[in-house]
Amino acid sequence: MSGSPEARLAALGLTLPPVAAPLAAYVPAVRTGSHVYTAGQLPLVDGKLLMTGKVGAQVSTAEAAALARTCALNALAAVASVTSGLSAVTRVVKVTGFVASDPAFTDQPQVVNGASGLLLEVFGEAGRHARSAVGMAVLPFDAPVEIELIAEVRD
Repeated sequence: MSGSPEARLAALGLTLPPVAAPLAAYVPAVRTGSHVYTAGQLPLVDGKLLMTGKVGAQVSTAEAAALARTCALNALAAVASVTSGLSAVTRVVKVTGFVASDPAFTDQPQVVNGASGLLLEVFGEAGRHARSAVGMAVLPFDAPVEIELIAEVRD
């Protein structure tokens, strides 16, 4: 895979959004040593939640996967805000996806694939990561999905 992560993001027709303002007492990302840990990122665009509801009830699996992609883009913006940019990322280490699920919904991994797919498109093999996809009763502001990640970065 050629080109920088920023160039690959642009080729996808995407740009890093402004970092979402914290909704409580935390920061969007923390760098410690060679790792960046993001706070959970919601599917916000221009400060507005794109959808609300439970996946498997009000929100389809495909819609939730697209929302997870938006969450991952927001997480990348948080990573870039505490580094010199996406080119500083040497590896995406871990992704945790939280899916507000109808009690009968069991396809959380397919939802979180929306985030994982974007990371692979942007970073290639360096975007391949360990992952958890967890069903939740409810998420902040009735968001359908929330994504957090850990990235290894260079100085």
